[in-house]
Amino acid sequence: MSEAPGTARSQTDVVIQGIKDMLTRGELKPGSRLPIEKDLAAMLNVSRGSLREGVRALATLGVLETRQGDGTYVTSLDPAALLSPLGFLADLQQPAHAADLLAVRRVLEAESVSLAATRITDEQLEDLEAILARVDRTLEDEDEDEMDLEEFINTDTEFHRAIAAASGNPPLAALVDALVGRTFRARLWRAISNRGSVRETQREHRAILDELARRDPGRASIRMSTHLLGVEQFSAEHAAEDPEAG
Repeated sequence: MSEAPGTARSQTDVVIQGIKDMLTRGELKPGSRLPIEKDLAAMLNVSRGSLREGVRALATLGVLETRQGDGTYVTSLDPAALLSPLGFLADLQQPAHAADLLAVRRVLEAESVSLAATRITDEQLEDLEAILARVDRTLEDEDEDEMDLEEFINTDTEFHRAIAAASGNPPLAALVDALVGRTFRARLWRAISNRGSVRETQREHRAILDELARRDPGRASIRMSTHLLGVEQFSAEHAAEDPEAG
C-alpha cells in the first residue's frame, strides 16, 4: 500500500533526523558508508521508499553522496558545500535587495577580519600584499576610466576571500564566500557609476591590510565595516538606477 502524502513527508523527516543523529553521535563520520538500504530502513523504522527520499534530500544538501554500484557515503561535510544553498538564496534576492545582502556581508566580514587579525600568518599577509600590489600596478599603468572593471572586482573578491580564509573559521569563511561572489553586480555597478571608487576601494583595502599587519582586531573590524558600508549605502541609494533592478 502506498503511503499518504503527509505520512511520506513525515517518514522522510524521520530519515533525515535519524541520519543527522547518527552523525552527531559519531556513528557516522565524513567518508563513512551507510548501512545497506534494508538494514538502515529497519534501524530507522521507515519504508525503503521513504529512506530513498531522505537520502536524496541529504544528497541535495551535500551531506550524502550515492556512488553507483558502491552504496551511499557521507561526504567530507565541507562547510562551503553544505552552505551552498545560501548562494541560491542570495541569487534570488538580486538585484532588488542587494543592499540587504551587503549588510549581512558587512556583519560577517567585520567578524572574519577581526579573527584574522589574531590568527593571520606572515605568509597570508604576503599573499594579501601581492593581491593589492597587482591593483597598484594596474592603477599606475592605466587610467581608471580604461580599467577592466570586472577584473578589478574579481581581485577585490580574491582579497576578501583570502581574509575570510585567514580567520581560521571554516564555516564563517564559507558564509563569506557564498555572499561575496553574489554581490559582484552591486560592486561592479558602483565602479561603473563612480570611477573614483576604484582608487577609494584600493585605499580602504590598504588600510585593512595595515591593521591586519598590526594584529589589531578592533581597528581591522572598523576598517572593514566602513569599507563595506560604502558599497551598501551606494547600492541602497542607487538601486533604481541599476539597469537590471526593474
